[in-house]
Formats: sequence, structure tokens, C-alpha cells
Amino acid sequence: MTEEGAALVSDPSDRYVLRLFVAGTTTRSVQAIANLRRICEEHLKGRYELAIIDVYQNPELAKQVQIFAAPTLLKEFPLPLRQFVGDLADTEKVKLGLAIRPKEPPTSAG
Repeated sequence: MTEEGAALVSDPSDRYVLRLFVAGTTTRSVQAIANLRRICEEHLKGRYELAIIDVYQNPELAKQVQIFAAPTLLKEFPLPLRQFVGDLADTEKVKLGLAIRPKEPPTSAG
């Protein structure tokens, strides 16, 4: 699996750096990838970098950051560092854990 990213943003403090550790192409891994991509595109479009790491292909990296279960999402930035284990299907829980604020409603020009 390869690294993906969104466009660079002008304010680096507004950028999310995420690493998703998966175990091959298991159902839970595929679901976690799809769920995370959807959340990122809906709520962080243009403000995130996402690396997808297969623990079978890169076991040393998983060991370095102490990943013991897959899928596991590691939020490296913004701080604090956070980990989420599972298929990331609970969108609200993931958004809360990533500290994603609700989108501002459009204002009407009047």
C-alpha cells in the first residue's frame, strides 16, 4: 500500500498527519481505509497527509511505534498523539478523537 496526501496547505498548523496501519487486505483493513478516506475528504479536504502502512510488508515500522493490532490509526499531528483501533466505522467517535470541528454553516449574503 502506498502513501497518499492532500494538497499542501498554507498554514502547517492546520494540517493533519495520519498513519493507518493495516493487515493486508482483510475486510477490516479495507473498511478502515474506506472509512478514513471518506472522513478525511469530507472534513479535512486539503488539510491532511495520509500514509497507509501494511504491517505485513513493513513490520519494523509497526514495531517502532508499538502497533499491536491492525487496523490502527495513528494521529501524529496536530498534537496530542492519538491512536484508534478498529475499522473506524464510528464517524462521530473518530471526528471527536481527531478534534475535527463541525463545518461552519454557509452564511447568507443579505
